Amino acid sequence: MTDQRSLADVLQQRPSFNPESLSVAEAAQIIDQLVTPVGAIESLALRDTLGRIAAVDVLSTLDVPAHDNSAMDGFSVRSADLRPGASTTLRVVGAALAGRPFLGSPQPGEAVRVMTGALMPFGHDTVIVQEVVQVQGEQITVPPGQLAGQNRRLRGEDLSRGSVAIPSGRQIGPAELGLLASLGIAELKIRRRLRVAFFSTGDELRSIGEPLAEGQIYDSNRYTLFGMLRRLGVEGLDLGVVPDDPAALERTVAAAAASADVVVSSAGVSVGEADFTRSVMGRLGEVGFWKIAMRPGRPLAFGKIGQALYFGLPGNPVAVMITFLFLVRPALIKLAGGTANGLTTIQVRAAQPIRKRPGRTEYQRGAWVPSPTGEMTVQVMANQGSGVLSSMAQADCIVVLAHERPSIDAGEFVDCVPMGSLF
Repeated sequence: MTDQRSLADVLQQRPSFNPESLSVAEAAQIIDQLVTPVGAIESLALRDTLGRIAAVDVLSTLDVPAHDNSAMDGFSVRSADLRPGASTTLRVVGAALAGRPFLGSPQPGEAVRVMTGALMPFGHDTVIVQEVVQVQGEQITVPPGQLAGQNRRLRGEDLSRGSVAIPSGRQIGPAELGLLASLGIAELKIRRRLRVAFFSTGDELRSIGEPLAEGQIYDSNRYTLFGMLRRLGVEGLDLGVVPDDPAALERTVAAAAASADVVVSSAGVSVGEADFTRSVMGRLGEVGFWKIAMRPGRPLAFGKIGQALYFGLPGNPVAVMITFLFLVRPALIKLAGGTANGLTTIQVRAAQPIRKRPGRTEYQRGAWVPSPTGEMTVQVMANQGSGVLSSMAQADCIVVLAHERPSIDAGEFVDCVPMGSLF
């Protein structure tokens, strides 16, 4: 559990707050104000930190690279020996390989054969790539036009000793693992893993492997939630399907909030007779809001149960994914101690007109389409129904149409979030 601010305190700072009419931006701000990163820190062996969040700044233990070295295969020379505007002939006095330096001290007019990664011989500051050099026995001829310092990596140009190699809040990926290994760091302090309990509600839902009766469907939402949570590196607690029964739902929510930092449910938050989630939240904790001006995803309940954040997502599969990706995901990243949500938004011209009503944020599935001139444009997919999960699997991006924006003409720029940025 996490020590977070009171929801009532946050809402009191918003005198115009209306829980039944909230923009996406306002909802995101309220959620963000309730999130305080988990404080617990643990030390893990380097390979076990993949996907986790660095809890402290990791400082470089040495200069990277540790010495000036050659960036190319070729010949190291003194730039002062090169004749401007004319070829230069130099004598080759030895060779340097990565891990096997040239031990002598070249004199003026002398060159050394070097391989990529080899230490620069004493006094040499420039590398001439082998492809442009003419070799004649122990002599080489260097063409004019070479630049002083070219093809040389300087000591510490990547990282200097004591500088920040990995900042606190950075998620550890393959590149970070390699960087830390190159510094000889075997153990890392990281934030503890978040615990997120999730479940679906509805008498009509069945789990995979169970037979379907008339009117019943298989529950897909727990599987998309599982996938999105797994990609974030959190510990997911799958509580299964809860029937449309207030007592069963209350027991599940209470147990989930007692064991997790965040509770995420799907369905049960609209105005139907069998939608109990909001009332259960009110009995067990605080309800902040339950309607957002967005499509898909208008019914979304947010609150706190004890110290756990609670997200009551809609029931339609696409609405579950959209609300999670754009509202729950940033909160989980911050709660885990991360400093960036990783979303990449690019502007792309619309391939055709897009209907849009001002007063709500819309998230439409899109596909990349090359224009006749070769420019990449985006075309919204034909079926934008919130139950059409196949279009999420086929989409290249999510087209985000801002709250006050009206319909879009063909050729206008729209904001697009590539699917690869979301998962």
